[in-house]
Amino acid sequence: MRKWLEPVITAWTGIATHKLRSFLTTLGIVIGVAAVITLMSVGKGAEAQILANIKSLGSNLITIYPGAIMAFGVRGGASQTLTIQDAEAISQQVPYISAVAPAYSSRLQLIAGNKNTNAQVTGTTPQYLAVNNLKVAQGSFFTDDDYQRGNKVVVLGATVAEDLFAGTSPIGQQIRMGTVIARVIGVLESKGAMFGSPDEAVLMPLTAMQQAVAQPRTPQGGKIVSSISLTVTDEKYTEEVIASIKSLLRTRHKLSDFAEDDFNIMSTEQLASTLSEAIGTMTLLLGAIAAISLLVGGIGVMNIMLVSVLERTREIGIRKALGAKERDIWGQFLIEAAMLCLAGGIIGVILGWSVAFIIRSTGTMTTLVTADIVFLAVSVSVGIGLFFGFYPAWNASRLNPIEALRAE
Repeated sequence: MRKWLEPVITAWTGIATHKLRSFLTTLGIVIGVAAVITLMSVGKGAEAQILANIKSLGSNLITIYPGAIMAFGVRGGASQTLTIQDAEAISQQVPYISAVAPAYSSRLQLIAGNKNTNAQVTGTTPQYLAVNNLKVAQGSFFTDDDYQRGNKVVVLGATVAEDLFAGTSPIGQQIRMGTVIARVIGVLESKGAMFGSPDEAVLMPLTAMQQAVAQPRTPQGGKIVSSISLTVTDEKYTEEVIASIKSLLRTRHKLSDFAEDDFNIMSTEQLASTLSEAIGTMTLLLGAIAAISLLVGGIGVMNIMLVSVLERTREIGIRKALGAKERDIWGQFLIEAAMLCLAGGIIGVILGWSVAFIIRSTGTMTTLVTADIVFLAVSVSVGIGLFFGFYPAWNASRLNPIEALRAE
C-alpha cells in the first residue's frame, strides 16, 4: 500500500511547498471548467424549457401545414392547398381523432381606445381550445353558436390583453381590427415565452374572421386555411393517424405517385425531437468553445511543470542516486499534474455551478447543471493534466543522475 501512496504523498508535498505557483497553475483549469459548466448549463436549461413548453401543448397534438411549391426542381414559397373541406374530411374519415380545428391567421392592427398593437389574429373553431391544450383565465371561449352565426367576438392572449387593457378588465370591451369591430369575451391563461406563444394571439370564430379579412380560395372554391390542428385519442395511434392523413390528403389534392406532398405533418413528438437535436448541437458547440480555455489551461500546466522539473533537477538527481527508478520519478510528476488539474476541476465545477445558479436566480434564463456535465468537465480536466503533464514527467524521469546532481 505504501508503494502506491508514496508517489501521491510526494506529489502533494511538491504542490503544497509552492502554493502560489500551484494556485496559478490551476487557475486556467478553474476558468476553463467553470466556463464549460456555465455555458452547457445554459444550453441544457434552454432545451429543458423549450421541451416543457412543447409538452404543454399536449403529447397527442398533430398539426398540418401547407407544403412548398416545386417548380423546375426548385422549392419555392408555401403553397395554399389546405382547406376547411380537408379538415372536415379528416374529421370524418380518419380514425382515432378526438377533435379537429382548422385555422386561418393574419397579422392585423388592433385598436382599443387610445391604445393599439399589432397581433396575429387567428380564425378557428371552438375545438381549437381543447386541441391546443389552452385554458381561459377570464371570461369564456366562443361557442358553436358564435361560430355558426359568425359573431364578432374575440379571445385575447395574455400579452395582447395587457397591451390593450392594462389595469382594466378587457371582458366586454370592444376592439377594432381593420374595418371590423369585435367584442372581447375572454382572455387566455398565460403560457409564457415560447415559439408561437398564444400569449400574443387573438382568437375569433373562423366565420367572423372571413369578414375581417378576405380569406383566399382554391380554384375549385375551397376556403384556404393556414393550418389544421387535431388531437389523437391515444398517442400510440399517432403514426397510424399521420399515415392515414397523408394518404387522404394526397388523394384529395390529386397528387401523382411521384409528386411530393404539398403539405407537412408535424406531431409534438417530432417537433420536440427536432428541437432537442438542434439545441443539443448548439450546446455542444458552446461547450467546445469553452473547452478552448481548458486547452490553454493545459498548456499552462505543461509550462509550469517544465519549470518545476528544472527547479528540482538536483532533487531528482538525489532521488535517483538513492535508488529511485525512472517510473518513480515519472509517476511523481504525472500524479502532481493530475492532482493540480483535479483540484482545478473541482473548484471550477463549484464556480460554474454558482454562476449558473446566479443566472437562474435572476430569472433572465433557465440553467440546468446535470451530472453528465460535471463528470465530463472533471474528467476532461484530469485528462488534460495527464496529457500535458506527460512530457514534463517523462523529461524528469530521463535525467542523468550525475548531471542532475551537478545542477545548481
